[in-house]
Order: sequence, then C-alpha cells, then structure tokens
Amino acid sequence: MSKQKVLSFTLWFIAVVQIVLGLAFLFAPQATAQSFGLPGAPGWTNWLFGMMAARFLGFGYGMALAARNPAGSVHWIKAMVGIQAIDWLVTLYYLGLGAVSLAQVTTASFLPAVFVVLLLWCYPRSPRTA
Repeated sequence: MSKQKVLSFTLWFIAVVQIVLGLAFLFAPQATAQSFGLPGAPGWTNWLFGMMAARFLGFGYGMALAARNPAGSVHWIKAMVGIQAIDWLVTLYYLGLGAVSLAQVTTASFLPAVFVVLLLWCYPRSPRTA
C-alpha cells in the first residue's frame, strides 16, 4: 500500500474517532465517561466535556479535510501530530501515577503513538527540486 493511501486511511480513521468521541461527549457526557470506567463526577465536568467535544468535532472536520487533500492540509496534519503526542504523554503520565488504569484508557495507551508514527512516516513532502 502506498504512503498516500496509508495517510488517507489514517486521516479518515482519526476523523471518525474524533467525531464519534465529540458527539458522545457532547450529547452524553456522563454516560461516555462511565463507558470508560471513570467514576461519576460533579456536574461541572460536563461543561469541560462539552468544550472538549467541540475540539474533537473541529479536529474531526480538519482530519476529513486533510484526508481529501493531504498535500494542501499539512497544517492540520502537524496540529494532529502535536495533539496525539500530547495525548499519549498525558495518558502515560496518569497511568504512571495510577490515576487511571489501562482498562480505562483503552486505546489511548497506544493509538496516539501509532497515529504520530503513521502521520510522520506518510507526511506529504514537497518534491525536491534538482
């Protein structure tokens, strides 16, 4: 499979994940948090979940745009690399503290690293001039 196809698939996959999480945290914040095995939280956390949902949805949209035109969307791709790197480091940090378990973070323990590797490996590069 060509790097172009891997990149397009990866961007679409990330878009879907972002949009699903965004919709879930926007319309069912407590149920979504509980589906991750997190304990009940004060009502004000729904405000943070709503703001987080907006960002998930925004970046889902950006990844869909990038999947359609990767070479013209390098800024979206760079932003997602940064987000995924931070996501992974934060997940590892809180796993290390014991604040969350591997069962709670599920795919967040490895998918961000996979996404970063794939996005950087397939990153659209401008052709070199002779």
